[in-house]
Amino acid sequence: MQKRFFVSILISGLLLAGCTGGSTDNSGVGQNSQLPSYVVDAINAPKSTLSQDVKDALTYMYSEEGLAHDVYLDIYTVQQVRQLQNIATRSEVKHIDAVNQMAIKYDLNMTQYPDTDIPYSIEGIGNGKYPVDDVQYLYDLLYAKGIQSQKDALEVGCMVEVVDIDDLDTYISYARSSGATDVLSVFEFLRDGSYNHYWAFDNGLKNMGITEGCCSISDALGHSYCHPEYPQK
Repeated sequence: MQKRFFVSILISGLLLAGCTGGSTDNSGVGQNSQLPSYVVDAINAPKSTLSQDVKDALTYMYSEEGLAHDVYLDIYTVQQVRQLQNIATRSEVKHIDAVNQMAIKYDLNMTQYPDTDIPYSIEGIGNGKYPVDDVQYLYDLLYAKGIQSQKDALEVGCMVEVVDIDDLDTYISYARSSGATDVLSVFEFLRDGSYNHYWAFDNGLKNMGITEGCCSISDALGHSYCHPEYPQK
């Protein structure tokens, strides 16, 4: 279930800078995060029988949530946008921790995607480097965009959250089909967080005078970034 981003439809001018960023050392993220009780219950519940699609989804989402954490903090070192730091340190660490613990539960390998047969390992994760080529490409692309301006930084936030939600919509359907209620609870936790993050970045753009918020971003990477239907708290 290797995910492919559709680079050919990138909008003109999405990326003006070609450099990639040096990531901070985030190898210990998530160790002390406090997960909601229903997520803890899902992690501690008896194991479900997972389809290969669900195993691959867990593996993939670990890298994708790691990307959100890393790219937000790394852009923040250049563009001091408070949403980036707040979301990375208060929420993304919990997302990484939740998927991490599910991988431990099912003994999934996180560093040799999509091979989920080798024992679980997190070596090399959390430092801006990812075992999934498409996630690595996306990190490099979005970092280079986000450091250009505060507006670009907020747009990167919109884009990351939409990519997460689109992927999770698919992976939630896999978990439901497999009857993997524990994985379903974790994926819904991740998606609910991404909804909130999307609106935080949307409000940030609107506060800058971008009246359409995330809807001002043209379609790219195979995704549309205008989602007024997303639930808001």
